[in-house]
Amino acid sequence: MKTLKRIILLVLGSALLALNINTFVHAGSLIPGGFTGVVLLIQECTRRLWGLAVPFSLALFALNAVPAFISFRFIGKWFSIYSCLVIFLSGLLMDFMPPLFIELIQVHDTLLSAVFGGLLNALAISLCLHAGATSGGTDFIAIFISEKYHRDAWNYILIGNCVILVFAAALFNLNTALYSIIFQFTTTMGLNAFYKGYQQMTLFIITSRPDEVYSLIREETNHAATSFTGQGHYEKSRRVMLYSVVSAPEVRILVPGIKKIDPGAFINVIKTDQLGGRFYRRPKD
Repeated sequence: MKTLKRIILLVLGSALLALNINTFVHAGSLIPGGFTGVVLLIQECTRRLWGLAVPFSLALFALNAVPAFISFRFIGKWFSIYSCLVIFLSGLLMDFMPPLFIELIQVHDTLLSAVFGGLLNALAISLCLHAGATSGGTDFIAIFISEKYHRDAWNYILIGNCVILVFAAALFNLNTALYSIIFQFTTTMGLNAFYKGYQQMTLFIITSRPDEVYSLIREETNHAATSFTGQGHYEKSRRVMLYSVVSAPEVRILVPGIKKIDPGAFINVIKTDQLGGRFYRRPKD
């Protein structure tokens, strides 16, 4: 059932990615970031220079070949296989999606295309992320650099996207590049709302049953905790505060479990913007 759920999410995410490109992106002449934007630029360049219509799927598969191999080798087997499924389905659907689905969305305003296209793109990508995969391309590169060298690669990806937009401004016009920035910004904001799996949260737990609470944290998340002993001034009793950093989805598991162990526990959950030191990350497979 878990595998079936993942496949359903991936198929739906792939269909939304293809639908978004065939509708909002094309209607607004937008250039998304990553390999999708590169493919659209390749199609436009070959059309203008040689009059050739390069299939979207063919160019997408070629660009993702090396990053997919690196991901399979260094990140995770099933993570890479499911991501390749997204690339394969979205590429084919992009080229062969029935016109009926494309005609469902007729938007002739570039700003509307940028905003709602960005939201639809974020929704599609988040479905893939929830299924334990990505839409491929630069995501492979960013995750590989992050896990191999423990460095944040998204700044490099941003620079790459800026280069793509410079080419878009040269090939099309400045308006196209600027509207594409709105599209990418909306996608980023949408991903922050739809998917929180990459975010870390800090837990401050004041409890009278610290050993049992720590056992729960350890068993459910494989994270450690640090305890501080103090005195509760209201009841004049000894209290223990546990400090632990976990991922955002794990909070939904831990908080009800902690309240079940100690109904009187006081729990403060804070978003962690920056984290240094060792932090356990679950394997991709």
